[in-house]
Amino acid sequence: MILKGGEIARYLARPDPSRPALLIYGQDAMRVSLKRAEAVAALVGPGAEEEMRLTRLAGAGLKKDPAQLMDAVKAVGFFPGQRVVLAEDTPDAGADGVGAAIGAWQPGDAVIVVTAGGLSKSSALRKLFENHRDAVVAPIYDDPPGAEEIGRWLEEAGLRDVPRDAMRDLGDLARALTPGDLRQVIEKIGLYKHGDATPLTPGEVALMAPATIEADIDEVLHVVAEGRADEFGQLMRRIEGQGITPVSLCIAALRHFRALHLAACDPGGPGAGLSRMRPPVFGPRRDRMARQAQSWGMGPLEDALRQLLDTDLALRSSTSAPAMALVERVLLRLAMMPKGRR
Repeated sequence: MILKGGEIARYLARPDPSRPALLIYGQDAMRVSLKRAEAVAALVGPGAEEEMRLTRLAGAGLKKDPAQLMDAVKAVGFFPGQRVVLAEDTPDAGADGVGAAIGAWQPGDAVIVVTAGGLSKSSALRKLFENHRDAVVAPIYDDPPGAEEIGRWLEEAGLRDVPRDAMRDLGDLARALTPGDLRQVIEKIGLYKHGDATPLTPGEVALMAPATIEADIDEVLHVVAEGRADEFGQLMRRIEGQGITPVSLCIAALRHFRALHLAACDPGGPGAGLSRMRPPVFGPRRDRMARQAQSWGMGPLEDALRQLLDTDLALRSSTSAPAMALVERVLLRLAMMPKGRR
């Protein structure tokens, strides 16, 4: 049985122990490892290692000693319960050993779980599983986790009241992070919300998400984009005291105003445009930047980007002007731009 689309996540969350073997393969070793751990845990449950119901084999050794897999599958355990034999990082050269073990498999034997890297259509290991009537093939692609899988992780973390807006932000985060990193974020949110029965909010998702820019730089750029020139000087002094370089500040400003420009150009509106970015902007920060993009408009944002690009070029030239003063001047000029021009 070859799993496709949403079937992959659903099956690996609850594998069928009556099927003799499962092949999990894909280019991304971390994604394969995550799915393998999920499938094995679902098959054998907690305490499998201590009760010797889980046997691990190096797949690379199956060519030299193919009988070791057969022996492990047929072995009688000391403890009752489902057993699994896991052959990790199995190359095509181990296909004969795996095929012999599957061919001799009987109900009551250990379920065989095989993991591998990227396999071509001509792969002997892949053909073995795809042509077998009862074996299961789970190809792992680089697609982000879907809503169903995220929902299952949320439930496992004890989060059951997740409104649509918070779920939307988690979906945006799924497109920016690896599945392993996303699951860690969800586990962190679960710890943060432990004992808190209130619904999960976008602000809490943003709070637990990995930071993408230093908070002080972020805040000074918000001050500039919102025209709060009276607060600019104090924030700049703080940034200078932290040793942030003028080039780093200029690059951050370009990134921020490019994001506003893309948001302003999006036919679905600034909020939709910010959600589609990589990495996406979400939570209260997205709402704040959406208001900024709407306040500026496309024309003034293009002018702001031109000024920032000119400053960036000046920083990289042989000018004798103080670098931080150049950046501070352009940011203050943008912050003081009249309301009608932004």
